[in-house]
Amino acid sequence: MSQVFGSYSNVLAKVSLVAGALLAGGGLFGLDRISRSTYNTGQEVVRVQPVQFSHKHHTAELGIDCRYCHTSVETSANAGFPPTQTCMNCHAQIWTQSPTLEPVRASWRTNESIRWTKVYDLPDYVYFNHSIHIAKGVGCVSCHGRVDKMNLTYQSPTLFMSWCLDCHRNPAPNLRPRSEVFNMEWQPPDDQPNLGQELVAAHQVQGREDCTACHR
Repeated sequence: MSQVFGSYSNVLAKVSLVAGALLAGGGLFGLDRISRSTYNTGQEVVRVQPVQFSHKHHTAELGIDCRYCHTSVETSANAGFPPTQTCMNCHAQIWTQSPTLEPVRASWRTNESIRWTKVYDLPDYVYFNHSIHIAKGVGCVSCHGRVDKMNLTYQSPTLFMSWCLDCHRNPAPNLRPRSEVFNMEWQPPDDQPNLGQELVAAHQVQGREDCTACHR
């Protein structure tokens, strides 16, 4: 009886196994890269808004405090979008004929809210509370980056669960005195190397990692 498989069969089988493993590994690597890409996370992607609002102009150049527009950030889960009245406090007097601000004036005339596009749009199954993070001394810059330098606003971090857990497991590097929470330029003093750990104790930071902390 003649031999069914030729001498090349073993070599072909080995090459096929190696090629299959490489293809599977390459596919998994590619999926990982896609999941972490800005296409998927939205990181550093500017969102188109009805009015191209510049945080840099209003905060860094004009010195307007974050809380002037985001009035509920210290007391509720949501930072809140400013009502048109807040915009018109200034723009009823300046830039009154600017085409860029026509959506603001139209909102004021019709009493219809401007439909802003969320930059940090968390899934419905994720619970996040602004007020508790501020009460514990987490600065705006830790999550929003240097928004005071953004002419057009974009999402600074990935918002991966691992990113949140990194801070919950080691919150000290992201803590600051409560008086400095809204100060984008604050840096820990060189002569206080243990300030973060001191603030963990002072602010009674628990750094919860249980599922119900964020998934309710």
